[in-house]
Amino acid sequence: MAHVKLHIPGPVEVSEKTFKALCSPMIGHRGQGFKDLYAKIQPQLQQLLSTKQLVYLSTSSAWGVMEGAIRNLVSKKVLNCMCGAFSDKWFDVSKKCGKQADALQVEWGSPIRGEAIDKKLATGEFDALTIIHNETSTGVMSPLDEIAALKKKYPDVMFIVDAVSSMTAVPLKFDELGIDVLLAGTQKAFALPPGAAVFACSKAALAKAATIKDRGYYFDFAEFQKNAEQSMTPSTPSIPHIYALSSKLDEFFAEGLENRYARHKKTNQMTRDWATKHGFTLYADKGFESVTLTCVNNGAKPGGRTVDVAKLQKLTKDQGFLIDGGYGKIKGTTFRVSNMGDETEATMGQLFAAMDKAMGQL
Repeated sequence: MAHVKLHIPGPVEVSEKTFKALCSPMIGHRGQGFKDLYAKIQPQLQQLLSTKQLVYLSTSSAWGVMEGAIRNLVSKKVLNCMCGAFSDKWFDVSKKCGKQADALQVEWGSPIRGEAIDKKLATGEFDALTIIHNETSTGVMSPLDEIAALKKKYPDVMFIVDAVSSMTAVPLKFDELGIDVLLAGTQKAFALPPGAAVFACSKAALAKAATIKDRGYYFDFAEFQKNAEQSMTPSTPSIPHIYALSSKLDEFFAEGLENRYARHKKTNQMTRDWATKHGFTLYADKGFESVTLTCVNNGAKPGGRTVDVAKLQKLTKDQGFLIDGGYGKIKGTTFRVSNMGDETEATMGQLFAAMDKAMGQL
């Protein structure tokens, strides 16, 4: 069967080079070979996240670490900042973990702003907050610098940030931001298969976790730190993912991080330009659009053109490219196009040629 190239928000397309790295010979996860592998990528991960803290590897989806952060860091009450399907879900996760939780809900398509968080934290009710930096359901990127600046005002509140679809595509300076947890899955901007996560914790987060008695084991932050100090993981990792991550990190630094960030901006602007050319508007509020995917408005908000999204998807897929038909309550009234990972001006140009042809057949 012919391969259909992925331009959905995740998983994204994985290169042949990366697949070959996944097939590297197996090694024992407690042997020197694995320790050498982890020790090789540790400084690369630290440079990627601009941190002196150790960066951890988890064999799980990002949701595992997200739930782990709730279990490790919430003793009083958590503020879940909600602006789309995935950030909305974190509120449900908090409650299912048995934690007291409150929702800071904004309209889909709008970002989370520092002023709204400030008002909530000023009550003194919360010892943690969660935020998704780049909400893939709506194509909104909230202003992380603005939000993280509040940490100085509320030093005892744990700031937990999901950067699942922004890490490696935009600068994320962990130490400078001053946040407590920064996490991502591998299946989005890393351009790796799903099944692994990368995260960092502040010293304050590790100290807080040590006081929580029911934080569990698999995602115990203290265990991750103790093992990372020995270039190991708390439990058996997906060694193929780590081989592939090593290969990918080499690619990142060969390209240059600034060049990588600029490439994502360029290919994202190409996607926005394609939408504008065809009479569409964007779903995200102006100035807060994601740079790794574009959520195109198709009737979810007033203004702009509308088309039969299911038909557009099918006609594009018939040419070998898969785009997303919208998510959750805005399925069909939006559609999403990803430019994250390995995509270039040339590869995005191929996609847009196929989408242009599809638009001409609607």
